[in-house]
Amino acid sequence: MLRILNVAEKNDAAKSIAALLSKGTSRMRNGDSPFNKIYEFEFNVFNQRCLMAMTSVSGHLLSLEFTNEYKGWKNCDPVELFHARVEKHCPEDYKKIKQTLEREVRSCNKLIIWTDCDREGENIGYEIIDVCTAVKRNIDVYRAIFSEITAPSIARSMANLQRPNKLISDAVDVRMELDLRIGAAFTRFQTLRLQKVFPNQLGENLISYGSCQFPTLGFVVERYKDRENFISEPFWKIVVLHEHEKEKVEFSWERVRLFDYKVCEMFYNRLINNPTATVQSVTNKPKNKWRPVALDTIELEKSASRKLKISAKETMKIAEKLYTQGLISYPRTETNIFPKDFNLSGLIENQINDANWGEFAQRIVNRPNPRNGVKSDQAHPPIHPTKYSNNLQGNEKKIYEFIVRHFLACCSADAKGSETTVTIDICNEKFTASGLMVLERNYLDVYPYEKWSDKEIPVFERNLVFTPKSIQLKEGKTEAPRLLTEADLIALMEKHGIGTDATHAEHIETIKERNYVTIDQNLFVPAELGLGLVEGYDSMGYAMSKPNLRSELEKDLQAICDGKKTKEQVLTAQIKAYEDCFKDAKANVEKLDQALSKYYGNPALFVQDTSTMLPAVLECSCKSSMVLRTKKDGKGFYLGCRGYPNCNNAIWFPSFVKQATTTDEFCQNCHPKKIRKIKFKLERGSVNYTIPTDYTTCIVCDANFREALELDISMNRRTQNTSNSITSSSRHETTQSTNFTSTRSYSTTNQLPTRSQPQAARSITNSDFNDDDDSGNPIVCNCGDPALLLTVRKDGPNQGKQFYKCQKQHNACQFFIWADGASNTSIQNNSYSNNSNNSSNFGRSQPASRYDQSKTNSGGVNCNCGEDAKLLTTQKPGPNQGRKFYTCAQNNCDFFEWEDQPGSGSAPKDFGKKTKSPKSFKKTRDTSINEPKRRKCGNCGEEGHNKKNCPND
Repeated sequence: MLRILNVAEKNDAAKSIAALLSKGTSRMRNGDSPFNKIYEFEFNVFNQRCLMAMTSVSGHLLSLEFTNEYKGWKNCDPVELFHARVEKHCPEDYKKIKQTLEREVRSCNKLIIWTDCDREGENIGYEIIDVCTAVKRNIDVYRAIFSEITAPSIARSMANLQRPNKLISDAVDVRMELDLRIGAAFTRFQTLRLQKVFPNQLGENLISYGSCQFPTLGFVVERYKDRENFISEPFWKIVVLHEHEKEKVEFSWERVRLFDYKVCEMFYNRLINNPTATVQSVTNKPKNKWRPVALDTIELEKSASRKLKISAKETMKIAEKLYTQGLISYPRTETNIFPKDFNLSGLIENQINDANWGEFAQRIVNRPNPRNGVKSDQAHPPIHPTKYSNNLQGNEKKIYEFIVRHFLACCSADAKGSETTVTIDICNEKFTASGLMVLERNYLDVYPYEKWSDKEIPVFERNLVFTPKSIQLKEGKTEAPRLLTEADLIALMEKHGIGTDATHAEHIETIKERNYVTIDQNLFVPAELGLGLVEGYDSMGYAMSKPNLRSELEKDLQAICDGKKTKEQVLTAQIKAYEDCFKDAKANVEKLDQALSKYYGNPALFVQDTSTMLPAVLECSCKSSMVLRTKKDGKGFYLGCRGYPNCNNAIWFPSFVKQATTTDEFCQNCHPKKIRKIKFKLERGSVNYTIPTDYTTCIVCDANFREALELDISMNRRTQNTSNSITSSSRHETTQSTNFTSTRSYSTTNQLPTRSQPQAARSITNSDFNDDDDSGNPIVCNCGDPALLLTVRKDGPNQGKQFYKCQKQHNACQFFIWADGASNTSIQNNSYSNNSNNSSNFGRSQPASRYDQSKTNSGGVNCNCGEDAKLLTTQKPGPNQGRKFYTCAQNNCDFFEWEDQPGSGSAPKDFGKKTKSPKSFKKTRDTSINEPKRRKCGNCGEEGHNKKNCPND
């Protein structure tokens, strides 16, 4: 029998749907999660009898978060969060639900998604799909489309299964990622800053930011400021009072009111001097009071807040529960139009037996006439009752009763009446009075939330002349606009496109929880913190509290759903817009301090910009970021992985690096916006004279600098799950971009024989080994290993030329050959036939050694070791550029001698590392000797050969 896994958004929905499809015969069993049961039953679908397993999730199954290295607030500059890596993972509380899905799908052939049919539901559906397809790759996936959990609706869904809509899910992914990036960056920035500037008032506050949250706050602040800045003006008006047939009537002035007292007084004096009134007209016309429009989410939230005094958040929570119980249709809808073929009579008939509105339902059951609006989301009908219930309590009862009464009122008829208007003339000034007679109450009989009553007025005849009982000159004054109610706020959010019908209540609740606003007699009043934040950002020139940015995003999200824009296009554009705002806010953060100081007093003493923290220098092999840190003893620097302790990768700088600072400059040779340059201050005389004391460079592509400092930027990632003994990866393992792989491992005790910190084993390798050699055989050095191909990048006659050298540290076997002379070299080259994998240094060749190794044999000059010295050429611009000198070929001693000064050789300590430049060395030989000293064999003492080639051995 074909087995199908069905997944709903909540357990209540799964239980109700299973009961409807099985006609009450489903069998329940437990899943891994105690709150998400599994219901089994048989059902005919896909033209065959199938075994159905119906289970559920609990909303979003996966959560979008930054990777570990960005979770710590002080681990990175918040601006990096706009481009930091994010990933979806299953929170701990939901892992048992995930385990249930993984186990159940293994035995199933098809998957049907029963989540809510809106954007959020579609995204949750794709989370379910991702989990299931990871276990069963080729499972066939369908989507059930429904708006209410009733037998007819669920049956229609099964008969018209569709495929999931990836575009709708993509729109939610974009919204979630942007909310995460934007919210986290601004929240960290302003929280860390203001906690330091106002430690007594905000030291413990989380000062959050959200691209919907701030415009919502902005509406409250704007109305508050309009009220505070309002200047009341006095006005005057004239009122005529009369008593006719023992009924009192008040006539209103056609001019309404005047703001000039003298002018109004002039009219008043004229009237009291000649108070005779003449009835000019008496009109009677029908008057209707419109029944409510079909109910959508926005109207439900506003009406519940105004008429029932229930908050929007509580309203939606209750509505969701009523929906999963099958009592109402889906409560998150933008539609206020009932389709023409909608079964309204059947829904009205469900309510006939109620004691309160059953009689009214009976009157309209055969002639429903709904008043429709103009909106439709093409997904769900207006909110309406789907089943009768009389056992609800509290606010649940109030919300359900409102939905029922609203539905019945909508399907009824308008209230009808007759309005009489009387117009009189006194000294050419017109006054009017009106009365109302209600003829048919209609919908008002079932809708107690609105009032419309008779307003009696005496019967007047045209041309009737009378003297009013009194004429009064009344004074008044204009009033400031009222503060916003929750219903007003929701209306503004809808008008400006802030959030959706599903999120309005959530954003309002957030600004209340953050203490940005307070509630006074159901009116929103901005708190000091809310006022200061809005004023601070407004003073920067960026209207962060205005709805423009967010409303543009909502339009872009709809464009994704419609297939007019791609996910990547919207992400790129929106991230850039908010990143630009963030950078300006960061540069002008003092304005935020000044705005809040009006409410919290003077800020604390000047604090450094706390938002500038550990910017990323380059990417680690674990995909995390390497940041510049200070050693624990405070006496040195290193690049460490943000993924620590899961990743122990590090690049250690030697102790003679006295200062290291990450710059804002990115290396254009490597990858723009990927690798930052570092500014170094080195101990004077610590390295050879080719590296200045103050030096800013990129450690990735500056091979000369790495060689001088003996840096190794290739690393072997070690995680907490690995053993203490770590196996090094292959020496020639290929890496890409800025991902590094090490050829070394660290002792877990950090006890090294010669240094307190791990040191480089070798310099980073260069571009691809010469696999394109016509011979098909690689060039190998005297060690028998593939030689390293480098390119001379120093200015000089050899710039751009390529050469081979030993890839071991310090050119261990002293192999050197120019690439264009490789075929006819006379240097020893051991046979090596197997092609090894070459190492990669970010896909580009490196600078050559700081010296042109034009000769590797001294031709008769011995170093202090008694071995042949090697002849090098100075490449650094200066007075000695092009000048040749001898030095130890094995780097075992500190021999140095200029070629044009025979006998000038000396042995300065540790040349090239902690000594002065060659020109300052003292001569230790007799400069009068013109002939170089003949080399002698270290074995027999004879001249003409060395120890390696001694014939007397």
